[in-house]
Amino acid sequence: MFKEKNYTKIITGRKGETIAVTFLKKTGYQIVETNYRCPLGEIDIIARDQDELVFIEVKTRKSTALGYPEQAVGVTKQKKMSRLALWYLERNKMHDAKARFDVVAVMMSQSEPEIRLIKNAFDFMA
Repeated sequence: MFKEKNYTKIITGRKGETIAVTFLKKTGYQIVETNYRCPLGEIDIIARDQDELVFIEVKTRKSTALGYPEQAVGVTKQKKMSRLALWYLERNKMHDAKARFDVVAVMMSQSEPEIRLIKNAFDFMA
């Protein structure tokens, strides 16, 4: 049973990321990478929005029983995203790049998913 719940969570998350990529492209973002992995962890989506590099966390939920998706991006996740972004910028020699953090919240429903884009969702945290 535990493995089945984990598998369902992974599938839901991947669907949410696919929905987010499609949504972001329609709103003018240029996708640079998806599921960027490094020794520190994973960034769901890295994109360009005009002259800014955007590190994007996607959170997907099937219900609000545990709160809205974006509420899952707490201080711990923000610090981790900050470390991951710094790693990416250093590895790609992009020290002077303008960058920000966005969150895409996806609520899966019976019909169409509800998508919320939170631009500049949080600041860099050391």
